[in-house]
Amino acid sequence: MSNWLDEIHWNADGLVPAIAQDHKSGRILMMAWMNRESLQLTVDEGRAIYWSRSRGKLWRKGEESGHVQKLHELRLDCDADVIVLQVEQLGGIACHTGRESCFYRVYRDGAWQTVDAVIKDPHAIYEHKGHSHE
Repeated sequence: MSNWLDEIHWNADGLVPAIAQDHKSGRILMMAWMNRESLQLTVDEGRAIYWSRSRGKLWRKGEESGHVQKLHELRLDCDADVIVLQVEQLGGIACHTGRESCFYRVYRDGAWQTVDAVIKDPHAIYEHKGHSHE
């Protein structure tokens, strides 16, 4: 693999946190993990590919939901331990709950309050897939 991957400070599990951000609005859509292979494939294929810790395998965002993240730009933070993917979220839904973003709750008055509506029923997104989310 290329030298650019060696510049990343991978954690003890060989992973780096990856934040998906809408390339136009700047809104944070989600956070997931990437390993060397998923990051290389993301660049090669021009779409977000993460590492699923729960399933122990590559996770091509949208492989089950159809909500693919098209890569526009890749950024590395100053400590080289966090990746930001500037993406175009096809279908407008990044979260398995059917919302635009996984960050749909705001802390107010001592409690988490849901502030974003469901765009598409998650059961309709995954009804034929046998999974509750990606």
